Amino acid sequence: MTNTAHIIDGKQIAANLRASLKDRVTESKIRPGLAVILVGEDPASQVYVRNKIKACADVGIQSFEHILPENVSENEVLQLIYELNGRADVHGILLQLPLPKHLNPDTCVMAIDPEKDVDGLHPQNIGKLVTGLDAMVPCTPQGSLILLKTVQADLTGLHAVVIGRSVLFGKPMGQLLLQENCTVTQCHSHTKDLPDMCRQADILIAAVGRPQMVKGDWIKDGAIVIDVGINRIDNPETGKARLVGDVAYDEALQKAKAITPVPGGVGPMTIACLLANTIKAAK
Repeated sequence: MTNTAHIIDGKQIAANLRASLKDRVTESKIRPGLAVILVGEDPASQVYVRNKIKACADVGIQSFEHILPENVSENEVLQLIYELNGRADVHGILLQLPLPKHLNPDTCVMAIDPEKDVDGLHPQNIGKLVTGLDAMVPCTPQGSLILLKTVQADLTGLHAVVIGRSVLFGKPMGQLLLQENCTVTQCHSHTKDLPDMCRQADILIAAVGRPQMVKGDWIKDGAIVIDVGINRIDNPETGKARLVGDVAYDEALQKAKAITPVPGGVGPMTIACLLANTIKAAK
């Protein structure tokens, strides 16, 4: 069967967005500032933070990096957040998740000033998103929607199936799709007959963290597939690990109208949207 799917180039779309953001920073009278808090030495988190700080520098956003030891007390984290809330040169605060187990992420996130909550995780921002008010929107769902709309600008009436219901992605993604006039089905680990649910989707979004779980025969002909998963699996042929998504990519290529690759799909958009949220916070 011939390969029909359009591969959505997240790298290029993110680069275009970053270029427009750089222009906005250049024209702005205020230099946006982003404070990043990293607790502990999780290697993946260290890479993410490094990439975010580099991206800030590329568009002209000032970054303030705060690296705290693994055994830091919750009170010390909160004190730092309160200090950053009060700083005029800090417009956005990013608390890199996950946190060490002894820290309560909800308590720490709720300490962030909602206007500086560039991750869009504060209950006030989530509430605004649900009620349709202007809010800080979590970066990965925001980026996923931008990618979707490069394939089809008007999503009205389409059936969107979101696999995953996390506060970080699944729930806000569902809300954004409702605002685009989609009919939204939210699936999760207790959904009965998940493959059949997926086969009904005009838009299929997978965010479960299980490598290549969504098979080609789960995908409706001509569906748009957004793969949010980033999973590391061993490649026996090379002996090296490689990154794959939550969708069996090669199989999906034969069925989908368009699909995001992993890597190079949603990932670059997450960082671009973090920069956009920081600029919005500075405004």
